[in-house]
Amino acid sequence: MSVEERIKAMGLSVPVPPKPVAAYVPGVETGGLVFTSGQLPVVDGALLFRGRVGAEISPEEGCEAARLCALNCLGVIRSLAGSLDRVERVVRITGYVRSAPGFEGQPGVINGASETVIEVFGEAGRHARAAVGVSDLPLGAALELEMIVKLRS
Repeated sequence: MSVEERIKAMGLSVPVPPKPVAAYVPGVETGGLVFTSGQLPVVDGALLFRGRVGAEISPEEGCEAARLCALNCLGVIRSLAGSLDRVERVVRITGYVRSAPGFEGQPGVINGASETVIEVFGEAGRHARAAVGVSDLPLGAALELEMIVKLRS
């Protein structure tokens, strides 16, 4: 089963990339790699998760926000590669979690993204990762996620 077929079978929707909120592009392809810009938990132009994880946002809601961010990253990758079937390997995910003071569960929150890409790509979805707690993010978002993937030639 192709990656694109697996996504449909899973009932997932990979969106068209959201418009950037500043002076940058959603992603860049170079040397067989795609680097996405940071993606927020946006659906149909609306930011769905705003606030601090561990305060206004529960860790479980943070996981869902991470999943949405991952799907938005996949949308950027598809727009540059033409198809997610061209992804040979997910190389790295960097997740920024807008965290309440004392919240230390960033790795569990970013698992929402990691588990999604592993479901989609199987073993090729296993990746290096960073899960970083931050005090603020653009537009008050609870999460921001970047992804690097290697494409097949």
